[in-house]
Amino acid sequence: MAPEERKANSERILTEKGIGIEEELFPLKPASEVKLRSLDDICRRAIAALLSTQAAIELNDNNPDGAEKFRRLVIYFGVEDCLNNYENHVINNDEPQPFIEAVVWEYESSWALFWALGLVDDITDASSICDCAKAISFVSQCESYEDFKSHCKLRSADEILDMADLYFRYDWACDHHKSVDPDWPVGDLDADVVYERRLGLEWIMGSTDDWFNMTLNT
Repeated sequence: MAPEERKANSERILTEKGIGIEEELFPLKPASEVKLRSLDDICRRAIAALLSTQAAIELNDNNPDGAEKFRRLVIYFGVEDCLNNYENHVINNDEPQPFIEAVVWEYESSWALFWALGLVDDITDASSICDCAKAISFVSQCESYEDFKSHCKLRSADEILDMADLYFRYDWACDHHKSVDPDWPVGDLDADVVYERRLGLEWIMGSTDDWFNMTLNT
């Protein structure tokens, strides 16, 4: 799909969902200009984010023993070198409190990665949080990193761009509704879900390794 066609398709979905359209928003780049991260990079990031999220939940519930279990799983799956800065604080229980809330939300970023890896059928509905139990099962049912990877097939650059374009417009609408015009229609979008999933999608196409260092422009 050409960038303008992709933009038009996204706007059609927004209209169907009762979300306002800003026609002046630019289309994303063509697939020929996008370099996706490797299957290995995305698989490792998805596992690291999921396990870090679960560790953060345990720490938020004052259960350090539970968090330790997920620290051991990070090592077991061989993704300890893939942790971002916030996750490192959480997984290693190194003054993690300021980072726990942000890492808990990584469920949604990892859900976008699971979609890109072909494990989730569709993420166009951003009205509520992901199926956390299903997200956990993607990893918990695997005996090793290679076992997990064997179940994954990376979607094409065109597919990922289609979804990234849609989430770019979702995010713009949520931001405009919150910061500029409270009457701007956003349908039933959950702004936090939108932001976190967009973060995962943009990371797949970007060059910044730590997605907490990324800036998502709207």
